[in-house]
Amino acid sequence: MSKILQGSFSFSKSTLALTISGLLVFGGLHAPAVQAKTAPHTAKKVIIFVWDGLRPDSVTPEITPNLAKLQNQDGVHFEDHHAVYPTFTMMNAAAFATGSYPGHHGFFGNTEYQPGVTGKNAKGATVDFSQPFFTEDYAILKDLDSFYMGRDNADLFLVSTLFQQAHKAGLKTAVVGKSGPAFIQDYKQNGKFGVILDENMAYPQSFAEHLQQAGYALPVNTSKAYAEHPLTLNKENGDPTASTASTLLDDKVTSDPRTTMPSPHNAKNEYMMKVYLSDILPTTNPDLSLIWFRNPDSTEHTYGPGTPAYKNALEDQDKLLGELLAKLDAMHLRNTTDLIIVSDHAHSTVAGDPAKFPLRALTGSADGKGSVDMKQTADATQGYSVSGDVRTADLLTKAGFAHVYDGAGCLYDPVMSGIKADGTPLYPTLEDKDGKVCGKAGMKYTYGSYLVPEKLADDSVIIAANGGSDYLYVPSHDAKEVSKLVKALQSRPQYGAVFVHSRYGNVPGTLSLKSIFNELPASSSRKSPPNPDIIVSFNFDENAVTAANQAVPGTEYESAQGNRGMHGSFSPRDVHNTLIASGPDFRRGFSDHYPTGNVDIAPTAAHLLGLTMPEAQGRILREALQHEFKAANYQMSTKMTNSSLVKELPICDVLDITCAAPVTGSYQFTLQQKVLTDKQSHHAYIYLDQAKAVRHE
Repeated sequence: MSKILQGSFSFSKSTLALTISGLLVFGGLHAPAVQAKTAPHTAKKVIIFVWDGLRPDSVTPEITPNLAKLQNQDGVHFEDHHAVYPTFTMMNAAAFATGSYPGHHGFFGNTEYQPGVTGKNAKGATVDFSQPFFTEDYAILKDLDSFYMGRDNADLFLVSTLFQQAHKAGLKTAVVGKSGPAFIQDYKQNGKFGVILDENMAYPQSFAEHLQQAGYALPVNTSKAYAEHPLTLNKENGDPTASTASTLLDDKVTSDPRTTMPSPHNAKNEYMMKVYLSDILPTTNPDLSLIWFRNPDSTEHTYGPGTPAYKNALEDQDKLLGELLAKLDAMHLRNTTDLIIVSDHAHSTVAGDPAKFPLRALTGSADGKGSVDMKQTADATQGYSVSGDVRTADLLTKAGFAHVYDGAGCLYDPVMSGIKADGTPLYPTLEDKDGKVCGKAGMKYTYGSYLVPEKLADDSVIIAANGGSDYLYVPSHDAKEVSKLVKALQSRPQYGAVFVHSRYGNVPGTLSLKSIFNELPASSSRKSPPNPDIIVSFNFDENAVTAANQAVPGTEYESAQGNRGMHGSFSPRDVHNTLIASGPDFRRGFSDHYPTGNVDIAPTAAHLLGLTMPEAQGRILREALQHEFKAANYQMSTKMTNSSLVKELPICDVLDITCAAPVTGSYQFTLQQKVLTDKQSHHAYIYLDQAKAVRHE
């Protein structure tokens, strides 16, 4: 674990009075700050290109030559860029859309708990919203928006978006890419000012019909998108946004990180980029575009960072970037287009403590016949992770909580749930012989079912498992129950920093959700849920390596999802993501050493287009702009905030899932932030750096 250095900037939480990210903050009350007027700009177009999950250390001349050239020669390299915490895709998609944090815009995806919603997903299937649900689906986002409008008279976002501001100004827009994060950028689109092409549909219907007439295939779920006037796909349409199958070990569920097969997601991204370059760019002629492709993220989830398939995903992304640049040149748009390339978050390898779960060799063919060597362990240069998955509902149930649910049934996770040094699994494989446990006779499982029942007990706890962090909802809002949950999480080394809603006061060993901008003000029209009561980061080791990730270090525990790569935690590896910008308004060959964040993208893009975003909390990145950098004058400092120290805490060994033999110890964590203060306006912008928990026995 790296040592956290004490910064020169600190103050009491009780006396905090700063203008944070464009908001005047005092005692938890927020009032929008006045945004500066826009300066003249030269760009006619802005394109935001999101490489989902791209780590800054993965941008190299060897693997991503086009992107490396933009970073090192033609544009601006933002060296200290920050994702919004929790470092989930949809949380950061919301930041791109609004320029704000969740405590201001009111959205808490990826997976959240919001009972009462009704509707269908993109496939046309009815969704059970009584269970925690995944929001990366345009139809589910529309269901949520309709629900909030009906219940709270409030949109999905409590603030306006970049694309809404563009439409108000009469600008044309285009959104292309991953269903969910792409669609949410323009979720209020009525078809008048732009087009949307994501992995599930083309919108509006006139655009879908235009693509058909032009000879393009359509995402297959487009046929479900128009209930009033159903659209029939051509017989030769195929499935242009399908992913190919992943390479698995002989257990048929765990991926083989050694595979030499290409990324499963290249073809769909190539299809969508082709439509954008060949049709949308010349025909729609958008002033503002956002392209969001799921590589390298989805490939990292399956195989892990640093693996051959991950490198292939990067190469394909860079090829698509080259095609975009070539098209801009061919259309004589390069000198009038600002290009912002950004990732929503970075990524880590899923792995637990190697002292408890030693790395192991993989034997057999890398392309479909591999298996874990259960007899011998291996060092970091030869061994692969066989641990890291944690099911919070299971551990809390074992800790004595009677009614804990995460909305998922039985799970079969024979490898990543943990293989101990003696070759035995932490969670043995069981079989539901009569269907009474999992609902299917003969089903193998390592974890039982934790579906939310129709009627909740008074002490119920709902968990939205999100990968590198989990949300915990306590419908009763019982302070004693929350304190018990916090203590149980602090007792388990699999968990890191714990943040609690301020309604519960000063819970020992925690900081408030307000400290990470994840708490809605009491005056908000958005009811809770969806504001979680507790957000907990899984623990991490930002320097750990395996055979797969020598060049891209960092491991973390995750919600039990069977992945080899994950994000969402408060690890600096997840938080510090990629931002590179190039174009007529940006400086060339410039490295920006100031901290920046995903909340800054929308205000900056708006500024380049002559728009304003008065509700945004991020800043305009003036120091990176050709004609404005001399006016940018900031002072940077580091702020360290410690939770209170919890003593006499029972600490459970990670191998002791029932915590039958705890040892007595202590728990505390440190939240590290970067503070950038505008010397002229005295506004302070705070970027969340990391939060690291320390336990002592």
